[in-house]
Amino acid sequence: MDTNKLNKKIYKAFGLNILTEIPLPELDLYKSIFPYADISIKKERLDEKWNSLLDKQLFHLSINSCMFQVPQIAIFLIQNGNEIIVSPHEGVADDHIRLYLLGTCMGAILMQRRILPLHGSAIAINGKAYAIVGDSGAGKSTTASALLRHGYQLISDDVIPVSFNEQNIPMVTPAYPQQKLWQESIDEFGMESSNFRPIIDRETKFAIPVDSQFCDKQLPLAGVFELMKTEDEKLQFSSVTGLERFHLLFQHTYRNFFIPRAGLMDWHFQTSAKMVNKMSFYRIQRPTSHFTANEITDFILTSIERKGEVVNG
Repeated sequence: MDTNKLNKKIYKAFGLNILTEIPLPELDLYKSIFPYADISIKKERLDEKWNSLLDKQLFHLSINSCMFQVPQIAIFLIQNGNEIIVSPHEGVADDHIRLYLLGTCMGAILMQRRILPLHGSAIAINGKAYAIVGDSGAGKSTTASALLRHGYQLISDDVIPVSFNEQNIPMVTPAYPQQKLWQESIDEFGMESSNFRPIIDRETKFAIPVDSQFCDKQLPLAGVFELMKTEDEKLQFSSVTGLERFHLLFQHTYRNFFIPRAGLMDWHFQTSAKMVNKMSFYRIQRPTSHFTANEITDFILTSIERKGEVVNG
């Protein structure tokens, strides 16, 4: 495979080798030519294909294909778990394209490869992975950043790939060494936002490199902590049990509306069934009135200790 043709490069992320025409500087670049790629990313005009669709929904999904348009950005086609085609609008910046390549497109690729993408941050603590999940704005990356400040390692931010080893143990595969934090969280941690690159132009969310605190190996998933915002003034903690665990996993699967429309409901249920009794599930309801990441971190570490894990930050 000629990686020099069309200025292509090979990166590694999500346990996959990615051959791409579009630079992905967030990812680890192979220093030498690698003999194969799991995924190819290329530019190609998709306007005619998109315009031929009779149903003008934002997303078009089948079991092995996902096509969507982001107005003024690009049309994207993800297919067969190994190919992403991008049709950019004229003049669009690479930052905007990368945001969707590493988010929605990668979520679709993982589902097509039957790898469960959870929406959240995964942290390595004493040789095990712990997922912090929640809706947008729930505080996932902020809580993960607080745990990094205790000396732990990031495995993934935003999209958490979960697959199974030969013993059917759920495993989290590393994504890439970057976090995304809002200005508010950066201020609370006493960091200076001018040191970091905005995710996209004029955005108040920033890319935070964490190369020195990145876990680059698969780890077993030992616990899931769901964050929810509440108007109450007090933090509330509870265990999630029984069938509610299935709902939690579905609710916090990345782009979960893909699942029924791509015919993957049975796959998702079977995947969840293999997970629900192999780890702990907790719900953390946090007030929006004040900064609670440090208290949440204390609860997470205490919960892990109660399960018999000695926590050494």
